[in-house]
Amino acid sequence: MTVIESSTEINLPVAKVYEFLADLNNHQQLMPDNIYNWSSTKDEASFTIQNMAKLAIKISERIENKELTAIPTEKPPFDVELKWTVEDNGQGGTVAKHILTADLNMMMKMLASGPLQKLADHQTERLKEILR
Repeated sequence: MTVIESSTEINLPVAKVYEFLADLNNHQQLMPDNIYNWSSTKDEASFTIQNMAKLAIKISERIENKELTAIPTEKPPFDVELKWTVEDNGQGGTVAKHILTADLNMMMKMLASGPLQKLADHQTERLKEILR
């Protein structure tokens, strides 16, 4: 399994950050420009990644003010899990971590791990910009 992580600190309470992340409608704001055909509800989203694949995901697990996990609803090119965790930073703010876990063979790992890391980094940066 390939694990890709990106984290950021946000000067808002955990409950506020979790509330934003718990609604997949908000995730469109976190996506880079190469994502299009976005469609979402609170629990499901589908979108196309330019020059890669169409992906449909749904929330598979919610642990209030701690963790949110999304998995594909259709067979993706490789098994993937998208997880957000939030925890108090000890100063009233939140550490938000985005964790992508993907089952990539060596060839796919060489092709996809860079773009997946860029995606995770972009999403945590956008989260910090949006939730000031």
